[in-house]
Amino acid sequence: MIDTFYLPGRVCSTAAIREIAQKTAAPYTMICLKPEIEWVYLGQERMIQVLQMTGATMVYADRFNKFKIQNSKFKITEAPVIDYQLGALRDDFDFGAVLLWDTAKLKAFVAEMDTEYEYAGLYDLRLRASQLSILNSQFSILHIPEYLYYEVETDTRKSGEKLFDYVDPRNRAVQIEMEACVTVHLKRIGAYLQPDEYQPLPEAGEFPVTASVIIPCKNRARTIADAVRSALSQKVRAPYSFNVIVVDDNSTDGTAEILNEMVNGKCPNGKLIVISQDKTWHAIGGNWNVAIHDPRCGKYAIQLDSDDTYFDEHTVQKFIDTFEMVNGKCQNGKCLYGMVIGTYQLTNMAGEILPPGVIDHREWTDENGRNNALRINGLGAPRGFYVPLLRTINYPTTKYGEDYAVGLRISRNWRIGRIYDVLYNCRRWEDNSDANCDIVAMNRNNWYKDRLRTFELLARLHQ
Repeated sequence: MIDTFYLPGRVCSTAAIREIAQKTAAPYTMICLKPEIEWVYLGQERMIQVLQMTGATMVYADRFNKFKIQNSKFKITEAPVIDYQLGALRDDFDFGAVLLWDTAKLKAFVAEMDTEYEYAGLYDLRLRASQLSILNSQFSILHIPEYLYYEVETDTRKSGEKLFDYVDPRNRAVQIEMEACVTVHLKRIGAYLQPDEYQPLPEAGEFPVTASVIIPCKNRARTIADAVRSALSQKVRAPYSFNVIVVDDNSTDGTAEILNEMVNGKCPNGKLIVISQDKTWHAIGGNWNVAIHDPRCGKYAIQLDSDDTYFDEHTVQKFIDTFEMVNGKCQNGKCLYGMVIGTYQLTNMAGEILPPGVIDHREWTDENGRNNALRINGLGAPRGFYVPLLRTINYPTTKYGEDYAVGLRISRNWRIGRIYDVLYNCRRWEDNSDANCDIVAMNRNNWYKDRLRTFELLARLHQ
C-alpha cells in the first residue's frame, strides 16, 4: 500500500523527485527526509487513514525528536509542527521528516514540473500541491496533530544560532533557486507583482526634524545606554536634523532610571525624548505606534533596537540620503521610498564579529524583492520608514514579526530602497528574544509570520 523513498533533506533536485514519481507504484508514497524513522504503534496506518478521509494531496504529522547523548542513549522530546496555510511559502517550512502523498496526485504534479532545479525540486512539488488549497479552498496539504513517529535530530544548535542560515553566503545558490521557484508559483496563482508598478507616496507636510531614531525598550538596563549613546552620536549635514525617541514600556530593572539620568544632563539638550508607556498592552509594535504618532517625530523614522548599536556616526545621514537622492542628486526634500532597508553585521557584546558576519539581504532586489518577500522570514535591518506613509499603515500590536508585517504591506504598493553599506551592529547575547526559543515559541513565531504572509497573499490576490 505504501512505497517509501528517502531524500537527503528538503533541498533536493527535480531529477530526484521525478525518479520517485517514476518508481512508485503503490497507492501511497512516503517521502522520508531522514533515514532513522521509528513509528509509534499504527502510526503509518493513521497517516493513511487521514489521507483517505480528507482527500488531501499530502499529510504530515507531529513527531518525537531523539537526540543522541552517548553511545546508544537518546534524549526524547516532543516536536510538534504547525498547520500549513496559504501563506506558508517559506522554503524552510518544517513538515518533520515524513511526507505521505497520494500517489496519483503526486504523479500528476510531477508531470507538470517544467523546470529542472538542482535544489528546489521538493519545494516546487509542494508549492504545486498547495495551489489546490488556494484555488479551490481544499485541504491539499494537511497537518495531523498527533505524535506518530520518532526521528533522530542531529542539529543541536540553539534557535539563535540557526536564525541566519538562510542568509549565509554559502547558501546563496540555494536561495536563488528558491526565489525563482516561488516567483513562478506566484505567477501561476495570480499573486505576482510586476516591477515598477507603485502608488504615489503621501505628501510630507511639516515635521519638527528630518529624522527620528526610534528605540522601543523594556528591561534593557544592561544595553540601553549603549543604544542611546550610539543614536545621539549621529552626525547629519545642514539643513537636516534629527532626534532620538525612546519608548520605555514599563521597565522594572532600572532602565527607566538610566533614561531619566540621560535626559537630565547627560545628552544634548532636547535631542533625547523619552516616552513612558501606560500599563496597557503595547509590545514592540505598540511602542512604535506611540513614537511615530508623537508630534515630535521626524519625517523619517529609523530603527534601533535597545540592545544594538549603529556601526558609526553616519547611519542616519545615509538613510536620509537614500530616501531623498538619485545618483547623488538631491530631490529637494522629495521622498522616493516608503521604506529603506540597510545592512547589518552580527557581533557579540564585545563587538567581535560572529558568523555569518555581514547580513546584506542581497535576495532583496528592486526587480523582484516584493515577490521574494513572501518566501523569506525577514527583510533585513536596520529599517527606515517614511512617516507620513507609516502613520497610515501602523504597526500590529505584537512583540514579534511587527516589522515584517509593515515591510510586507509597504512592498505591495510602494518602492523599498536598499543600502548595502554596513550600518548596524546586531549584538547577540543570552537575552535576545530569539536566542534560545523552545519549539513551542518557535512554532508560535513561525505560525504568526505564515499568517502575515497569508494576509498579504490574499490582499495581492484580491487587489
